[in-house]
Amino acid sequence: MMGMNGDTACAYAVKQCNPEVVAAYPITPQTIIVEVFSEYVANGEVTTEFIPVESEHSAMSTSIGAAAAGARAYTASASQGLALMYEMLYIASGLRLPIVMTCVNRALSAPINIHGDHSDAMGARDSGWIQLYCENSQEAYDTVIQAWRIAEHKDVLLPVMVNIDGFILSHTLENVAVLPDDAVKKFIGEKKIPVVKKPNGELTPYVLHPDYPVSMGAIDLQDYYFEHKRQQAEAMKHALRVIKEVGEEYGGLTGRRYGLIDPYMMNDAELAIVVMGSTAGTAKYVADLMRSKGVKAGVLRVRSFRPFPRDEIVKALSKVKACAVLDRSMSFGSYGGPLFVEIRSSFCYECQKPIMINYYYGLGGRDTPPHLLEDVFYDLKKIAETGKTGEEIRYLGLRDDREADNYKAELISFKDLNEGKIGGR
Repeated sequence: MMGMNGDTACAYAVKQCNPEVVAAYPITPQTIIVEVFSEYVANGEVTTEFIPVESEHSAMSTSIGAAAAGARAYTASASQGLALMYEMLYIASGLRLPIVMTCVNRALSAPINIHGDHSDAMGARDSGWIQLYCENSQEAYDTVIQAWRIAEHKDVLLPVMVNIDGFILSHTLENVAVLPDDAVKKFIGEKKIPVVKKPNGELTPYVLHPDYPVSMGAIDLQDYYFEHKRQQAEAMKHALRVIKEVGEEYGGLTGRRYGLIDPYMMNDAELAIVVMGSTAGTAKYVADLMRSKGVKAGVLRVRSFRPFPRDEIVKALSKVKACAVLDRSMSFGSYGGPLFVEIRSSFCYECQKPIMINYYYGLGGRDTPPHLLEDVFYDLKKIAETGKTGEEIRYLGLRDDREADNYKAELISFKDLNEGKIGGR
């Protein structure tokens, strides 16, 4: 057992995996990961080639080059840094390179904000990366180790993004149970190179190697592009099975089993909160509190957002009377946040479904204390009793809208501006 925050837990897991290449560029709140890992390199505790680069775009480009050459490659990022990587994220997944990255979730500017929400990762939700969201530092450590096995599985071959909430997990000390180095080494195993069929029918390793010449990322127009995108979609489907298999095997090693979702008190739940990330811990505490008051409350944590475990979620929620889906990012102009839209559409053709509402919460690191989640359960209780949702899209922990009205913009012409008709000139 070691005392570690989420960032150091990720760095320690990467150290035990000893990838051939780590590309590093600092950004708050991810910086601790690459700082700590650089100490492992300096101390000779890993054989990794540590490459400090000039930007996050370069970090992902370096990871792509390394993975294409057959290396295990890792990097970490957050917020605008991840946004700067977006172009390369699609290339990594399109080339089917099993890169592992930790995204320490942080709000996107503007206004500038260094605290945690899921806006950064949600912006990349359709980039072809597997996205796993962790509840605590223990899960962050465990998931980084599992990520290599998931990414490199022959039926998947997709990059994996391990998400942890900025500051709430990245900078908070917890007890983390770690495995011996040899156990981690044995679990992830030796990296295998995929073998693919050339147009002439011969088999060749899919790796940049002078003895086996192949082209990667060649132009791919109307004749084959569509089929390659379909292959990525099928790989995501396979990942649903592989994530569960790897999580179960890891559970056999550690006693900590992981799947696509994490139901809590859901067997007989009538009311449920659906959430991702660290807020699930608070929600579970509040569910216990509500149970002590006679309310059949439950929590469904979604661990895998990509691939989206539609069947598991429908099964877990189908008997619930009312549920609140909590989104820690906004999809501007959409009818609800990304998680809400996915879950609501999952029930589109289901006969048995819960009444469902959506809450935006915790943007820019806004605290979500237990009493707010308690209010959510009381809202759900009222909805279940009356069958009326009221507003379906709501805000949790937001100051009164009437205060926001004070900051609504008015327009003024440059002529009026120059003549001092506003601002007291």
